[in-house]
Amino acid sequence: MLRPKEAVLKALDAKSDFYGGIAKQIWSNPELGYLETKSSELLQKTLADAGFAVKAGVADIPTAFVAEYGTGKPVIGIMAEFDALPGVSQSASPFKDPVIQGGAGHACGHHLFGAASVAAGISVMDWMKANKIKGTIRVYGTPAEEGGGGKVYIARAGLIQDVDVMMHWHPGSDNEAGATSSLANISTKFRFYGEASHAAAAPERGKSALDAVESMNFMVNLMREHVPMETRMHYVITRGGEAPNVVPAFAESYHYVRHPDAMVVKEIFARMVKAAEGAALGTQTRMEYEVINGVYNLLPNETLARIMQKNLEKNRRCDIQ
Repeated sequence: MLRPKEAVLKALDAKSDFYGGIAKQIWSNPELGYLETKSSELLQKTLADAGFAVKAGVADIPTAFVAEYGTGKPVIGIMAEFDALPGVSQSASPFKDPVIQGGAGHACGHHLFGAASVAAGISVMDWMKANKIKGTIRVYGTPAEEGGGGKVYIARAGLIQDVDVMMHWHPGSDNEAGATSSLANISTKFRFYGEASHAAAAPERGKSALDAVESMNFMVNLMREHVPMETRMHYVITRGGEAPNVVPAFAESYHYVRHPDAMVVKEIFARMVKAAEGAALGTQTRMEYEVINGVYNLLPNETLARIMQKNLEKNRRCDIQ
């Protein structure tokens, strides 16, 4: 007969294998934000099979869901993310080894994020059942964390209004309950429209949208000296023209601006818009922009973090009796 400690460890190993298998399935099928069909369905099925009531397609997002168990207060929410990043396809190897060159991949551990959040929700449900605990546990399937802002739309739809505390986690090198905040963020695509012409035969007839993108980015880079030191600004040129001998009629630049204070982000973003307007004026092009995502910095719960940290230290695997 197994001793109590061995029985507990065996049960933990079995659960680890089960949820590890879910994480591996998500890893092996990386899906970009708002396209996480298989990943979302897998997590939903796991929760439904365990006894959660699952609502799919919430907030008019096909891959978003809310899974709930119990009734009444308190209402505890757990976020589960599962989207991948473009261009970082990778095998389960510590060396660079793309599965599909240029394909999507999980560089930030979101294959672990969703699987472990689901595991946490089911574990809390089992504890509530075993101890006849009242309250509600919810797992929120939040798609498109990587620049798409899925959580914003879930909040806007009123799906978290009655939540007493929302919990999340992220893979890292330390196992701890940190009470740190994050950077507020606005991500935007700036699009410039000019006039195409032959770059050799009639360059004077063209108005280069790429010139506008480069002019804007030059001004944004000059801003780095004149923003608070905690600011992060980064961008990629997502469209720069079709061929060197054609003056580009369309070009696009994708920008992020981040800072610990959301109000500072808004101020810096307004300056970026002015830079884009100036670039359009100087190159005789037309500019428009689309805000892709905007999020506030996290509001940490220090009291809860201290309690969680204490329990993490108390319940380390090596201390199981």
